[in-house]
Amino acid sequence: MSTVKRAAVLGSPIAHSLSPVLHRAAYAELGLADWSYDRFEVDEARLPAFLDGLDDSWAGLSLTMPLKRAVIPLLDEVTATAASVEAVNTVVFTEDGRRTGDNTDIPGMIAALRERGVEKVETAAVLGAGATASSALAALSLVCTGPVTAYVRSEARAAEMRGWGERLGVHVRTTDWGRAAEGLRAPLVIATTPAGTTDALAAEVQDRPGTLFDVLYEPWPTALAAAWSARGGAVLGGLDLLVHQAVLQVEQMTGRTPAPLAAMRAAGERALAAR
Repeated sequence: MSTVKRAAVLGSPIAHSLSPVLHRAAYAELGLADWSYDRFEVDEARLPAFLDGLDDSWAGLSLTMPLKRAVIPLLDEVTATAASVEAVNTVVFTEDGRRTGDNTDIPGMIAALRERGVEKVETAAVLGAGATASSALAALSLVCTGPVTAYVRSEARAAEMRGWGERLGVHVRTTDWGRAAEGLRAPLVIATTPAGTTDALAAEVQDRPGTLFDVLYEPWPTALAAAWSARGGAVLGGLDLLVHQAVLQVEQMTGRTPAPLAAMRAAGERALAAR
């Protein structure tokens, strides 16, 4: 078996992924000089052939959209965490060639909140019902002791969020997006919407709000995050999520713990500042 190890992030589009910056920083800090981490433009159609073409030098893969669900039928095993949201963002190759899929977004979100002192909340609000919303609900199933209110734009999205809530054991209430400003009063607000979507809510932030977790990292800060911070609230961003989920990926792929969180975050901050 090869002593040189490879890993990479796959997705489409992939050019702006920060994963190579984070993982390479970890390898440097851990002294893994023979490890490399790259990025590859891969869509659903190309994924099976890409996986079949990998040799035993490969340790693992990070997956982003649109591959998190498409990869599942191509794996030998999927963890309960990944199965709970039908999304895999991490593939680890075992010594006997098996492919194991996991989801580090969920524990990464929990770890990021814990780092900021958020262990438990009585209620929470989720803004949007995008690709990250199911992971947010999975995290909230372990953080929120009461109901979660999801603010969405359509009944189809509302039904989807209620369905995820039932599956994950979270009491999800759904409300029209037009009332999203009400959600800002929750002790924990998780924004899962695309860039610009929550900008209009910035003016609605009250003094001394709770904690905002805005999963975007570019552009940063979002208008909502800036207003939240200015009014005295705690703010977490997409880089917090990205770093914490990458820490778990590095640990799984390399077998080295703990992964160097501080070095990875610093590398990510430098990369974003340079853009």
